[in-house]
Amino acid sequence: MTKIGLYFGSFNPVHIGHIAIAGYMTEFAGLDQVWFVVSPHNPLKKKETLLADHQRLYMVQLALGDNDKMKASDIEFNLPAPSYSIDTLTYLTEKYPKNIFCLIMGEDNLFTLHRWKNVNELVKNYSFYVYPRPNSSKPDSPILDKILSVADIHKVKAPMMDISGTFIRNGIKSGKNMSYFLAPAVWKYIDEMHFYEK
Repeated sequence: MTKIGLYFGSFNPVHIGHIAIAGYMTEFAGLDQVWFVVSPHNPLKKKETLLADHQRLYMVQLALGDNDKMKASDIEFNLPAPSYSIDTLTYLTEKYPKNIFCLIMGEDNLFTLHRWKNVNELVKNYSFYVYPRPNSSKPDSPILDKILSVADIHKVKAPMMDISGTFIRNGIKSGKNMSYFLAPAVWKYIDEMHFYEK
């Protein structure tokens, strides 16, 4: 069976931090593949800050190239919006019964699990591969403590990547050369399309 880590995100835009984390998961954490699940609308984020779904998906495809351990997934484009992880995982598990799916997330997201839809079902059926994030701290929440106590959590010692889409978007808006933080093909596309300049 193929063990696949689902890396959910808006990828607005996808950057070298995302790729490095995914690479660590396939090379050091025991995952066979990482699927970048491009979210059309994260319920916890404002939609108006996002580029169009197909543009963000295309940038992930550009960033990954022909890497056979990573792939861009538009699975959530065809599911009811807003998209929730449990619904996507249930769908994929039914569609690909020979694969084992798990979630990849930053430690900061791990500490929001008590706000997730059907979280008890999520932790019962899926494992979590968690990478460190700067300044992430666990809130004082008995509900969260209970969830974490039964969850199958694999904390991986991936390099800490303090790069964010917000940082890149703000840099471009300020006229900075942000090519150092993006795959060359992604930077070329953003530059040609004049994304994030306003």
